[in-house]
Amino acid sequence: MDMLEQTEIDLRLPVAPQIHQILRQQIICNQLSPGSRMSEAELATGFAVSRQPVREAFIKLANDGLLNVLPNRGSFVRKISINAVMDARFVREAIEADIVKLVAQEHEASLDRTLGRQIAQQQKAVEQGDPDAFIELDELFHQTLAEAAKKAGAWAVIQSQKAQMDRVRYLSLGQQNIAKLVEQHRAITVAIADRDSATAEQAMRTHLRRIINDLPTIAQQKPELFEPGGN
Repeated sequence: MDMLEQTEIDLRLPVAPQIHQILRQQIICNQLSPGSRMSEAELATGFAVSRQPVREAFIKLANDGLLNVLPNRGSFVRKISINAVMDARFVREAIEADIVKLVAQEHEASLDRTLGRQIAQQQKAVEQGDPDAFIELDELFHQTLAEAAKKAGAWAVIQSQKAQMDRVRYLSLGQQNIAKLVEQHRAITVAIADRDSATAEQAMRTHLRRIINDLPTIAQQKPELFEPGGN
């Protein structure tokens, strides 16, 4: 990818978080592939900013586990860590299983309508074969549940942990897999509407454990994207 072909940023807002989010998304979507060298100077020129906000974004990407910053050698997109993927899935399941139980036990009727509209939009993404649109809608679905449970802080914890998991999820998104994920979302929404917390919890756990089945196949098909030794 040409490092100078960047999404525009809004200079009226803090710059470093915008650069971090842009680069994070490019890494997750494999537009910046594992092993790619990233240059502070080139990115600063491409974004028309100083090197300081780019450096801050690099530090955050390193903390996310997405970038290796090597003194006197440069910065490189980190390969996918299988251990980090599994840890993130464990944390996410623990938090979101409780979130969906809370939502099923008590929520406004308007939430059922909101989730229904989101499922319809997800189904449209399936029909149009648009994985990028589905990724955004999937993120919105899970965020909506966290907000409905008044657990925005817990959602922030998930966001900080799941970057490596998102990379694998993106690699797995064929049209058939997207359709299956929409079915799982629908099962969650039906259980919530029925105020069946036990079924909602199990549906969420099933949904988030899907990556356990997908991961070995993806790692075998694309070994160059993964850190050796299952690290």
